[in-house]
Amino acid sequence: MKTKIIVVVCVSLAAIMIGVALGSVSIPPETIFHIIVHKVFGTELPADIKSATVSILWDLRLPRTLLAFIVGAALSVSGAAMQSVLRNPLATPFTLGVSSGASLGACIVIIYGVTIPILGPLSLPVMGFVFGLLTMLLAIAFASRLDGQMENNTIILVGFVFSLFVNAITTLMAAMEDEHMQRLIFWQMGSFSMKEWQAVYILIPITIIGITFLTHYNRELDIMTFGEEQAKTIGVNLKNVKWILLSSSAGLTGSAIAFSGVIGFVDLVVPHIVRKLFGSLHRLVIPMSAVLGGVFMVICDLVARTVVSPSELPVGVVTALIGAPFFAYIYFSKGAKKC
Repeated sequence: MKTKIIVVVCVSLAAIMIGVALGSVSIPPETIFHIIVHKVFGTELPADIKSATVSILWDLRLPRTLLAFIVGAALSVSGAAMQSVLRNPLATPFTLGVSSGASLGACIVIIYGVTIPILGPLSLPVMGFVFGLLTMLLAIAFASRLDGQMENNTIILVGFVFSLFVNAITTLMAAMEDEHMQRLIFWQMGSFSMKEWQAVYILIPITIIGITFLTHYNRELDIMTFGEEQAKTIGVNLKNVKWILLSSSAGLTGSAIAFSGVIGFVDLVVPHIVRKLFGSLHRLVIPMSAVLGGVFMVICDLVARTVVSPSELPVGVVTALIGAPFFAYIYFSKGAKKC
């Protein structure tokens, strides 16, 4: 097991290095090292390194690659927690309305130019986060009213209905203001283009806190995987724990997509791969989902910006091309039919 963990960590470092090095201009590893040391410790750069290369790496590729890794980690951990809480291999935070709510928040900012005082350019990600989290909390609250025991099927069904309803509102608003349609659609497909260090600085502590918090509940997640009756027998307060874990997952997802736009399937694909490699214990599933989710997102972003260079694909398109067949495989597999 230790060998697998070491290999995964090495792969993640290699993925970040490749993500930073490759693009319209390739940057050798030694140049990357010199530039990072220069920026962090203030050392002098070799004379053959151009200022344009420094700008490309430090101002464009490094924050973009790190943000992709962080977003992938947050989405994957949220998906892993959600699948265990709801005991459904196809469950994700997006299933319960987070993405549709975030899209509505982004739609309000893009179409009506709503700006939150003090926040300024951060108004869009903040509105995306707030509306995404609020949509899921409303769905959970409504499910709790319908079913005091908060059965998994009730939560999923209510989340699905809320998602469709909020998507309908977003579509209606966009249709009435079609000059903003292209920008909204691009945001909904997800991208890390032109992301700055500010987004990295904000999202890193949120993601670390969220992952640490969910890891703290690894015992409850392990127990809930075996079924609600067993969890009740052991003494788990299912209703409270579900509220806590679902809300935490929604907050982590909302924070991630607030800065990247809606990127699907990462939270579906990666947790299944992690469980195949490391088993079902969440003390390993949560951190390894974070690492492999980051690797997966960095690779998808690299494909998005290089496969049709100098143009760029939305990264959500790349994850969907990989994730949709995987979704179908999971759905039609014998394990999914049992759920």
